[in-house]
Amino acid sequence: MFDTLTETIQKMPLIAILRGIRPDEAAAVSDALIENGLFFMEVTLNSPDWQQSLQIIKKRHGDTIILGAGTVLSANDVDKVHAVGGQVIISPNMNVEVIARSKQLGLISAPGCYSPTECFTALEAGADILKIFPADTLGPAFLKAIAAVLPANTPICPTGGVNVDTMGTFLECGVYAMGIGSALYKEGKSAAEVGAATAEFTTKYHELVR
Repeated sequence: MFDTLTETIQKMPLIAILRGIRPDEAAAVSDALIENGLFFMEVTLNSPDWQQSLQIIKKRHGDTIILGAGTVLSANDVDKVHAVGGQVIISPNMNVEVIARSKQLGLISAPGCYSPTECFTALEAGADILKIFPADTLGPAFLKAIAAVLPANTPICPTGGVNVDTMGTFLECGVYAMGIGSALYKEGKSAAEVGAATAEFTTKYHELVR
């Protein structure tokens, strides 16, 4: 499964964080993301009826996307995500029980880390990706410094403060992926607005890497 994830990331290393999305929005918003070149999306567990939104997106797009769940705070949450077809477990914090349960169920683990100790502890517990959060507080200098001491090719995903203007700076740090929240989607934003924002991000990415 990690190979499939990496193939998707290599095409477009942006993750749409759908915090607060409702089931009645899930189909149109996920369509808008895909139509504009983004294939990795995350429904956070503090969204209303998040299980239903995950199921709607999963049924609609199947294996053409990578579907994650965010703000996963407990092993019980991991079980709930697994039951509705989520593939990637993403957290704002580093919890070894969440990491362990994710790996037991064959899911990708992406815990939030803020310090070198948390980064190394997460890897020892089996984490696949290190979500560096909040990246706007830690900054690119931290990303470069932590990458220098972590095992070679450790997948790093900054989240928090990633926008069209800062994306290039994060890419220069050699990151694996980038999580994008309100700059793409926030409560009340229409599918058309999400599509326009996604197009801006994906166009900018292609400009930066060509």
